[in-house]
Amino acid sequence: MSLFDQTTPGGWQALPLPGAALSLWPQWLDIDEADVLFAELQATIPWEVHRIRIFGREVDSPRLSCWIGDDDASYVYSRTRFAPHPWTPALRALRDRVAGACDARFNSVLANLYRNGQDSMGWHSDNEPELGRQPVIASLSLGAARRFRLKPRGEAARGDVLAIELEHGSLLRMAGDTQQRYVHDLPKTSAAVGPRINLTFRWVDASRRA
Repeated sequence: MSLFDQTTPGGWQALPLPGAALSLWPQWLDIDEADVLFAELQATIPWEVHRIRIFGREVDSPRLSCWIGDDDASYVYSRTRFAPHPWTPALRALRDRVAGACDARFNSVLANLYRNGQDSMGWHSDNEPELGRQPVIASLSLGAARRFRLKPRGEAARGDVLAIELEHGSLLRMAGDTQQRYVHDLPKTSAAVGPRINLTFRWVDASRRA
């Protein structure tokens, strides 16, 4: 069976994940534009090593990150509050384009830089209270292709894992109950891969914060 159960005239493909709402544009940006954007963001974003809490202790996150957004779009993750860096002109323009494609609004973006195949992201859901019950999260990938996986929350069976290769310039939209029903990760790889930038656009509503 094909990974995708629908291809639309607009070029996006719906992914068959029960109870979720996933759409993928495999080449949302053309190669030349994606190349230019990758180089600019890698050079201009103020990349940081975020501290995260795992099994009760704080460790360095296995990637570089930067939280960017409107002044009031602070974000709490792993018991740490992140105040947003200001939008760059390139990211502000990109936000508006992504919002149009995804029929959503965004006031922030988490930028992650995976320097090589050993940088990764563990299993988690983007289900913080300030994101709301059914957040729309748009994930733009630039640089080296990496495997993105989803599995039902609370289940570890390998057969239940959906794996997607996120290519340079691809855009993934996660909506509906995706964050309530599923967790996702970006595993390490022993392959010799170059750097990858991932931009996840979100709407943060501080009034929802618990």
